[in-house]
Amino acid sequence: MENVIIIGTGCAGYTAAIYTARANLTPLMLTGTQPGGQLTTTTEVENFPGFPEGIMGPELMMNMQKQSEKFGARIEYTKVESVEKRVDGTFLVTTSSGNFESRTVIIATGAAPKHLGLPDEHKLIGRGLTSCATCDGAFYRDVPVAVIGGGDSAAEEATFLTRFASKVYLIHRRGELRASKIMADRALANPKIEPVWNSTVSEYLTDAAGEVRAVTIENLVTGEKSELELKCVFVAIGHVPNSGFLTDDLVDKDENGYILQNPGRTSTKTAGLFAAGDVADHYYRQAVTAAGQGCAAALEAERYLADHE
Repeated sequence: MENVIIIGTGCAGYTAAIYTARANLTPLMLTGTQPGGQLTTTTEVENFPGFPEGIMGPELMMNMQKQSEKFGARIEYTKVESVEKRVDGTFLVTTSSGNFESRTVIIATGAAPKHLGLPDEHKLIGRGLTSCATCDGAFYRDVPVAVIGGGDSAAEEATFLTRFASKVYLIHRRGELRASKIMADRALANPKIEPVWNSTVSEYLTDAAGEVRAVTIENLVTGEKSELELKCVFVAIGHVPNSGFLTDDLVDKDENGYILQNPGRTSTKTAGLFAAGDVADHYYRQAVTAAGQGCAAALEAERYLADHE
C-alpha cells in the first residue's frame, strides 16, 4: 500500500514528488506515455525561475527527476488505465504493467496540444512548430511567424507575438474570428497582424537544417494553394486534457475535459484524490504554475494522510 501515487511526470508531477518525498512519504510516480511531459518536446526554456541563461526543456525535466529521486521518489514507466476508489477509502490504480494501491493519488497528467495532423508534424515541434507563444515567442524576433486558429487563444497569442515578430499571419478556416469581440478587435487592429481568411495550412516546408521556412496555404473557398514564408508556426486550436481515464464518479470535469478542483484547492470531489497542473488548468498552462500546483497538491495530500492516520 503506497502513501502517494503521482500519475504524470511533468512539472506538476515532479514537484509533487519532491515535496512528498521530502515528507518521507516515498511517493510512487507513474509516467504515462510521455515521461517528462510537454517540456521534453521544447528546446530552450527562458522563463522558468532560477535559470538566467535559460535551460533546455528535457534537461529541466531530468533535473527535476533526479531531485525527486534523491529524496526517495520511485518511478514506474507505465501507462495508467483506470483509477478506482474502494470502500475502505484507498485507491486501486490499474496500469499496463499491473495494479497499484495507494492511500492518496495526485493526478498530474497534463494536457496535449491539438495539432493539424499533417505528416511528420511531430518531428517539427521545437523546430519552427510550437503551441505556446509565451514559451517560444521571444526566439522569433524580427522574423515573420504565423498563428493558426480563430478563438481567444489564437487572438491573444497573435497579439502577444507582435512584441517580437516582424509580422504575424493569423490563419483561420473561416471568414471571421470566433474570438470574443474585444480580443478579435484588438488583434485585427494591430498593424503587425495580417489575417489569412478561409484558409488552412496543408504542408510545412523546411530548410536544409530541418527547420520550418514556409508553409503551404490552401484557400478553402477557391482551392488555391500558395506559399507563405515564415520562421515559426504557433498552433492555437486548443488542448486536450489527459483526463479520459478518470470516471465521472471520481472527478467532475468541465465541458472540455479539464478536472474541476475544489475552489482554492487542488483537491477534487473525491477525498484523497488531487489534481495539479495542466490537466486542471486551461487558463495559465505554464511550467511554473504547474509546478506550483504540484507543490500545493503534495501539501494537501500530506495533510490528508496526517488527518487519516
